[in-house]
Amino acid sequence: MPAVPSCLFKPVRDQFLALLPERKNRHPLGCHNPRIADEVVFDRLVQILVFGCGYERAADEHCSATTLRRRRDEWIELGVMEELRLLVLSACDRMIGLDLDRLVADGCITKAPAGGECAGRSPVDRGKQGLKRSQLTEAQGIPLVTEPAPANIRDHTLLPATLDAYNDLEKALGPLPQRPRLGLDAGYDYRPVHDDLAERGIDARITPRGEKVPIQAGGRWVVERTNSWTNNFGKLRRCTERRRSAVEFYIALACVFVTVRYLLRRAWTRYRWETRPRTPRIR
Repeated sequence: MPAVPSCLFKPVRDQFLALLPERKNRHPLGCHNPRIADEVVFDRLVQILVFGCGYERAADEHCSATTLRRRRDEWIELGVMEELRLLVLSACDRMIGLDLDRLVADGCITKAPAGGECAGRSPVDRGKQGLKRSQLTEAQGIPLVTEPAPANIRDHTLLPATLDAYNDLEKALGPLPQRPRLGLDAGYDYRPVHDDLAERGIDARITPRGEKVPIQAGGRWVVERTNSWTNNFGKLRRCTERRRSAVEFYIALACVFVTVRYLLRRAWTRYRWETRPRTPRIR
């Protein structure tokens, strides 16, 4: 059984490989072991992301675990995964359109048993090591910004860094709305958050603390759905990476698949192409 449906995997892999710079053989004798193809390594890394298995489990006689780690670090240094994520967001904005006038943010806590730079004592898991993702989405749930942090960091303290990263999307998406609406839950109902949002010119709709408000209010349910989508990836549901750069690498790859899946489902009724799936229900 493939880790990802072919209608998702093939276009993502082809675009990722197109972003890689051309590599020249500089060995003076030309007699070293041949380099493992990037396609093979990318396939194994997708399996690690989806299944959450270790590198040794994904390795075989064609590609070792050491090769997977080295190639991952090489791609992290090049920044191609983040470039691919921004490219996918830009394509979705051109073909379908991103509703950036309405934003939603929330945090999500998952397990991080190996500890590391983005791990901390989880307040919802008996103090075990956990990872928090500060998620910002547009009105339909497309992930725009995902900031990893230790699980014991409060949501409202991560919001400024999340919004700063959102402002950086202007280079890829063009001019952003001047005064967007931002939906937040009661975990953000603090005076510093209100002041910061007022300075940024953001119309905040924050649920007051102590009041029971349904999740449908303000459209906050879309970010919870996005957190559920990303938690379907085993590597994010139980993260064993210790370095922040590796965590961000897998988060960006997961966001790429989430965005492409949404793009295919929405484009299924608008466009026709040769590899169009038979049904918009992409599992």
